[in-house]
Amino acid sequence: MRPPSCLPSFLILAAVMPLLAGCGNSAPEPRHELPPQAVTVAVVAKQAMAGGMTASGRLVAFEEIAVAPDLNGYRVTQVMVEEDSVVRRGQVLATLDDSLLRSQIDQARATLAQQEIAAEQARDQAARVHGLDGQGVLSGEAIDNRRIAVRSTQAVVAATRAQLNDLLVRQSHLVIRAPTDGIVLERTVRPGDTSAAGTAMFRLARNGLIEHYAELAEGDIARIKVGDPAEITLASGQKLAGKVRLIGARVSDQTGLVIARIALPRSPDLRQGGFAQARFVQEGADVLAVPEAAVDFDASGASVQIVNRDDKVQRVPVRTGRRAQGLVELVAGPAAGSRVVVKGGAFTLEGDKVRIANSNAK
Repeated sequence: MRPPSCLPSFLILAAVMPLLAGCGNSAPEPRHELPPQAVTVAVVAKQAMAGGMTASGRLVAFEEIAVAPDLNGYRVTQVMVEEDSVVRRGQVLATLDDSLLRSQIDQARATLAQQEIAAEQARDQAARVHGLDGQGVLSGEAIDNRRIAVRSTQAVVAATRAQLNDLLVRQSHLVIRAPTDGIVLERTVRPGDTSAAGTAMFRLARNGLIEHYAELAEGDIARIKVGDPAEITLASGQKLAGKVRLIGARVSDQTGLVIARIALPRSPDLRQGGFAQARFVQEGADVLAVPEAAVDFDASGASVQIVNRDDKVQRVPVRTGRRAQGLVELVAGPAAGSRVVVKGGAFTLEGDKVRIANSNAK
């Protein structure tokens, strides 16, 4: 029989294990914190900045003129100019066949000659009875008839002369002339075509002037005014100096943009419909500015990260203005002297402590 003082081995082991576990615990290891993120900062300061707002758009004629015939049904006999031709006011652009009108004009002239002879004869006959009223040589009715004949033949002559003049005017309109100095932008007529009144044969740029239709957002249009200088860069890379001539009075329903028309000097490199970019060169001004890399954009808008006195980062919303020379104007945001993160901010969170890498900006 086992002595009662002897306990089962598994019970002894269960009692000893907690003691062994407690004896094996050591002091907790110290927590190793990561070093602060190194960032590059810049100081918000006033900078002399010229306007650098840009806008793209098409090249369009200052004033486009459609040249169309006034008469229907006349065959085009000759076309004198091609596209891009420089023309002067009154220069012949095309001619229409006037053979039908010439025969009508000859007939009207012959008729007019006959009627002028009849009118002259009527005047002679009326002159012979002058002063014979009441003398009994001719009846009063006969005298009145001769005088009426004068007026009648004169009226017939006037009507025929008007018809002749109408034919001559028509004949002159068969010569299509340039209504102003300009450049031929488009030619849509060929010899042998039949004229259609009101259908343009040519389109001209008045005085050869082409301007730039710069498209700007509604919020940007207030930053420019008529007379402001603008630098236009063509697709070829050529640059031209322009000036804002007109600012549109409406916002496009389709694009939400406003057109600013920029007058340009005459140049053979300007082509209607071509693409160009405008940079509005405003006068330089001292404004609060930071490097463009310091400004972040997300769904909530533009913002910068500033580093406070404790070297901790804080995100501040900003409103930006003009851009130039790698800088961006801060219309609203941190005050002058604030330190903003330029590089390294992508690895930091709000409230993180950072280390300034560029000592000159501390």
